[in-house]
Amino acid sequence: MKPAVRLQLSLMMFLEFFVWGAWFVTMGTFLLNNLHTSGTQVGVAYLTQSIGAIIAPFIVGLIADRFAPAQLILGILHLIGAMLLWLAGSSADFETFYPLLLLYMILYMPTLALVNSISFRQMDDPTKKFPAIRVWGTIGWIVAGLIIGWLGWEKSNTLSLTFKMASAASGILGLLSFMLPNTPPLKKGQKVSVGELLGLDAIRLLKQRSFLLFFLSSVAICIPLAFYYNFTNPFLNEAGMSSAAGKQSLGQMSEFLFMLLMPLFFSRLGVKKMLALGMLAWVIRYIFFAFGNVEANYWMLIGGIVLHGICYDFFFVTGQIYTDARAGEQFKSAAQGLITLATYGVGMLIGYLISGPIVDAYKLTDGTHDWKTIWLIPAAIALLVLALFMLLFRESNTEKNIKM
Repeated sequence: MKPAVRLQLSLMMFLEFFVWGAWFVTMGTFLLNNLHTSGTQVGVAYLTQSIGAIIAPFIVGLIADRFAPAQLILGILHLIGAMLLWLAGSSADFETFYPLLLLYMILYMPTLALVNSISFRQMDDPTKKFPAIRVWGTIGWIVAGLIIGWLGWEKSNTLSLTFKMASAASGILGLLSFMLPNTPPLKKGQKVSVGELLGLDAIRLLKQRSFLLFFLSSVAICIPLAFYYNFTNPFLNEAGMSSAAGKQSLGQMSEFLFMLLMPLFFSRLGVKKMLALGMLAWVIRYIFFAFGNVEANYWMLIGGIVLHGICYDFFFVTGQIYTDARAGEQFKSAAQGLITLATYGVGMLIGYLISGPIVDAYKLTDGTHDWKTIWLIPAAIALLVLALFMLLFRESNTEKNIKM
């Protein structure tokens, strides 16, 4: 791969996740403080991610894979997205904000697959070369959080500017996309089924008891995950943490570190223990949040954020590796699509629906929340999923030998 192409792909990945991280982390605080919404409305807003994840395969499979070059579709989606983000940040009420966000996420979620596709098509050995490109996405998310913290937009109650910043970055990425290496459709003229688009061709994997339990665990563990995405930033700001968005970027730094260490852990622990440790980290994270504060237990708040690396890498990345190993060559893509549908689609959707009403139920008369009780609920859900997984999941000798 030529240095110029490597630079283009790295910048593409940086901007792709900078755009997302610029508004997604602090949206809950923006909605509660600026638009004066309820917790239920915050959950409904974050639910747009799940809707976008469910619709994304149709856009990628029907358009990018068959009719137009991926970089062209990427550019168009981000230019439209830039306008939607700007309008969303200018919204005066939730009724105006929500349809703009919904349309934006339907357009944005497919771009996650498009940037991967564009990158893979330029590499002769994606296994070795892709991580060095993908890591720039994590860096982009971190930089977005640090900028928000540095400029003090949370403290000054000007989080509408996060959408304007994301809009500008999306516009730049849209224009940059037209200059990316040409990535023509690979399946032009081929027929496609709904089952293929959603990864349902891999449904036969669910006949295997261990994979079925992993699939159900993936759905269930994403329910408490929604609490983290929805309400961590409002919680930290309400608790009195300064530059909360900037400190939340420690989670992505942790993710980067543990991604580098994963091969070492994987070779020693195997699939079941890696997945279990990921779920256990979620339990500990929410307990830390329940009992943490900005005074004597400040370390618990930071610890809960830093645990994101184990929570994400040990469960999601291990799960992707496990799924790839269990699926035959013919169904690798379909199997990954099925797991994506289960996690970001079904699991997160359920979590977004229940987290908002729970937060509303524990809102106090002075406008604050009983965060201790709120965080113990996802902790209990994660603990139940972990207990059932450890009791029922059986790791075969073949699975113990799965390598990264």
